[in-house]
Amino acid sequence: MGATGQVHARGSMSLVNVAYQATLTWANPRLTRLEEQALVPMYGTQPVELGLPRSGAWLETLRTDSRYRQLFRAAFPEVADPVTQENAVKAIASFERSIVSARSPYDRYRNDRDDTAIPAAARRGERLHFSQPLSCCRCHGEFDFSGATDFAGRRHVEPEFHNTGLYNLTGLLSYPQNNVGLFEFTSVPNDVGKFKAPALRNIAVTAPYMHDGSAATLADVIAHYEAGGRTISDEPNRGVGRANPNKSPSVRGFTLTPGDRDDLIAFLESLTDRPLLDDARFSDPWPVTAVPSH
Repeated sequence: MGATGQVHARGSMSLVNVAYQATLTWANPRLTRLEEQALVPMYGTQPVELGLPRSGAWLETLRTDSRYRQLFRAAFPEVADPVTQENAVKAIASFERSIVSARSPYDRYRNDRDDTAIPAAARRGERLHFSQPLSCCRCHGEFDFSGATDFAGRRHVEPEFHNTGLYNLTGLLSYPQNNVGLFEFTSVPNDVGKFKAPALRNIAVTAPYMHDGSAATLADVIAHYEAGGRTISDEPNRGVGRANPNKSPSVRGFTLTPGDRDDLIAFLESLTDRPLLDDARFSDPWPVTAVPSH
């Protein structure tokens, strides 16, 4: 839900380690810089997220706030009027790039060689995640457990988008018309239903899942991939996702025991970076103080 109360067709993506993402948002391959991405929720109308006026009248609100005037002058001392749209998105992007996660129990287990950091169940789940039968790592790989990442010194990597068989509607499009994924930007029929694979860091605390929030729990997500696609028996989205013609070949289904499912969830839970989640630097710097009742 946006700031104006409009319900959205897609869930918010995590900002953790967003500085290293080769592309931003669920399906736009052209948005690769945070400064450009910030303009979408600011001014977008389909859907309305922040609902800011394109006239830039919102900048006057910042100019009349003594705290922001001081902060902008300190950050951009070389200009007479530092409160501009360009500087505002620079500030937002700079903040977002500072949200780096590398202190989860799994990081301590792998990078610090601390064998006590995660339980045996999570270690078994790690093996499942990287195993050939499951192939979770084909889409959720690298250090961020996501798709293509980007960083200084790395050669160019093409962003990746995947159809995971969430839907298989009859008609011209196999996905709901307000959520066709990469096809919205390419108009290539084979791109219908293809979305970016989000990072798995802190995944245990970021429900609901999938691009449209249609999976309530991690167990639901695992069940979806076990089946090789989701079957919906009721209208309006009735269809057998496993048979979607655009579905990624790596989403082919597999068999798990109840213990395997528990182990896989334990591994995903080990990616929760509690020090980051509790870091006061990323909290609201000016929380609203409750007015005591009389």
